[in-house]
Amino acid sequence: MKLRGLNRGLSHKYDNPLHYYLTLDEQKHPINELIGESISITFENKIQCIHCGRIIKKTFNNGSCYPCFKSLPENDLCIVKPNLCHYHQGTCRDNEFAESHCMTPHYVYLAVSSDVKVGLTRATNTLKRWGDQGAVQAVPIAKLPTRKDAGDLELLLTKHYPDKTNWRKMLKGEITDMKLEDARQQAVTNIPEEYSPYVLREEQLIEFQYPMQQSASKLTSYNLDKQAQIEDKLVGIKGQYFIFASGIMNMKKFAGYHIELDTKK
Repeated sequence: MKLRGLNRGLSHKYDNPLHYYLTLDEQKHPINELIGESISITFENKIQCIHCGRIIKKTFNNGSCYPCFKSLPENDLCIVKPNLCHYHQGTCRDNEFAESHCMTPHYVYLAVSSDVKVGLTRATNTLKRWGDQGAVQAVPIAKLPTRKDAGDLELLLTKHYPDKTNWRKMLKGEITDMKLEDARQQAVTNIPEEYSPYVLREEQLIEFQYPMQQSASKLTSYNLDKQAQIEDKLVGIKGQYFIFASGIMNMKKFAGYHIELDTKK
């Protein structure tokens, strides 16, 4: 099997284990069946902005050209720091984007990828968000009216929980012994009274399994900027990572790269 096109990263369909797809150009290719196979990924020396199609020499924020990085709302600082939302200040990059993505209900959640972490996501985007982070368990603990509201609560809870995934531990399968249900109960007691109308106390814990023969044994990162062709046995997929026998590759990092994926299968 040989696949070619503009890499747009990994997506997945929820099941246990998750069903993964590699998007090249606009087509999604199922790839769980490649686990256990020796594959090659070749960079074809062409990079395009995934938004405007401009030919570029390097990407910004996982697939953007510099003009799109500076102008598009999905690349604004408030996307990674929602408490800094500036929609009501009249300086939003795109009001239509804000109304459909930010001025809508958001969950604040706890997830276990390695340690227990706090995060937020649109109420319609939970399974995608948790799968992209490599979570093995997750649960919403509050539902807020807007992204800004959720960002404010998330910031308060970072006093007790990290808001970043430890990708090294996640790929190695090093999981905390702390029970997520215990963490949920503890987190609820740390939520200020003003947020009590939004607290969720009985949401179901969601579990995730990944298509894996083994966890990452080596955290050597394959880099298409330094090595135009990678050949290795694919032993797992987790989050946005291909896990190989001798290294790992963050497919989202190389969004915008034209690649060829080849396997003998």
